[in-house]
Amino acid sequence: MNEGDEPAYRPLGKARGDAKPVGAPLAQKRLALVTGGHRRLGGVIASALAKAGHSLAIHGSHDTRLDSHLALTLEEEGTEWDGFVVDFADPEGAEELVAMVAERFGRPPDILVNSAAIFGQDRLETVSADDLMRHYAVNCAAPTMLTKAFATVPAGVGDRCIINILDQRIDHPHADQLAYTLSKLALAGLTRTSANSLAPKIRVNAVAPGLTIATPDYDEAQMEKLGAMMPLGRLPQAEEIAQAVVYLANATAVTGQTLYIDGGAHLKSYERDFMHLCR
Repeated sequence: MNEGDEPAYRPLGKARGDAKPVGAPLAQKRLALVTGGHRRLGGVIASALAKAGHSLAIHGSHDTRLDSHLALTLEEEGTEWDGFVVDFADPEGAEELVAMVAERFGRPPDILVNSAAIFGQDRLETVSADDLMRHYAVNCAAPTMLTKAFATVPAGVGDRCIINILDQRIDHPHADQLAYTLSKLALAGLTRTSANSLAPKIRVNAVAPGLTIATPDYDEAQMEKLGAMMPLGRLPQAEEIAQAVVYLANATAVTGQTLYIDGGAHLKSYERDFMHLCR
């Protein structure tokens, strides 16, 4: 790159006060806002959308330091992108995020992926009111406020859609991680309700992943055993979940649907969360 040339992609950081909107040169590309899109599953989803040719607004609740694979993809694809930090512990801040993205890019997002989430360990006998409210704020209230803002921001007539990231457990809830589970059930309700109320202008769908990116709670042998327990005899890969998001982003005849990318886990009832099984 010659001195003075614009970079092929937009580096991470808040916009300067004198910064020009970055959307105009690539306005033909759809702009996707991915919450929690800087790391783990959200980062894989953001990477897949970049590879599909979309511009990206990448959100993080406390920072937007990119996973290395995502940073490399953005550079290789020449993706137009920027990062935004909003703490969803205050759901009202989520409503402002859409306007922040529209101001920075010079246009509102065409695609909203509600991927940001928190996850805790509690059961009915241990859950507190604070646990319930914290999970609801991040996992349901913030997506609701984002949906409101997305639906009301002035936008063109092109295809616009929302994709909520749920969890396969919503079909057969168990007693573990109660606050998280209840918040995801509420987000599933938002998916159905808003798909109906926002049609035909905005499509709303969801992806319900199964166990995918292991945390330190799992070891390799346990993951192999859990995979064998699935109806398909395998666990899903994060890239397969991301491809389901890309599909829904382009499926202009689809709304109100939930795609389970889980090796068939939603077809069965499990006594406890996967982290407690096959040890």
